[in-house]
Order: sequence, then C-alpha cells, then structure tokens
Amino acid sequence: MNPMLMMQFAGRLGKFKEQHPKFGMFLKSVANKGITAGSVMEVKFTSVDGQEYRANIKMTDDDIETINMIKSMSQNPNG
Repeated sequence: MNPMLMMQFAGRLGKFKEQHPKFGMFLKSVANKGITAGSVMEVKFTSVDGQEYRANIKMTDDDIETINMIKSMSQNPNG
C-alpha cells in the first residue's frame, strides 16, 4: 500500500472521529456487546432530498474474522 495514501487516510480518519464522536462511541458499544454470527448490521442513508436507502447483512463467522483483522490493523498500524 502507498505509505503517503495511508498517512492521508490516517489524517482523514482522525478528522472524521473529531467531527463524529458519537459514531466511535457507538462502535465501541457494539464491540463491547460482542459481534456474533447471526447478528444483523443495518445501514441507512437519507439524501438531502429525503430519499432513503437501507442495506443489512446477517453477520457470518467470515465477516467477524474480517472485522477482527481490521481491528487488529487499527490497533497495530505498523504490522
């Protein structure tokens, strides 16, 4: 991966966390509850004109493994 792009991403992620602190608290609450196979994650997007879009996925063991890999990368960004 491009190191410069990763640095830019890290800066953007920091800015996102500053602008949306409740989202981080939400993610921590979900993680503390424990994501298990069979749990359902839903995402809703509402455009400025009021159009709503929704998607959901039923979590599988593979999804949980992927999430755990992402968590470990964010806790140890150097490898």
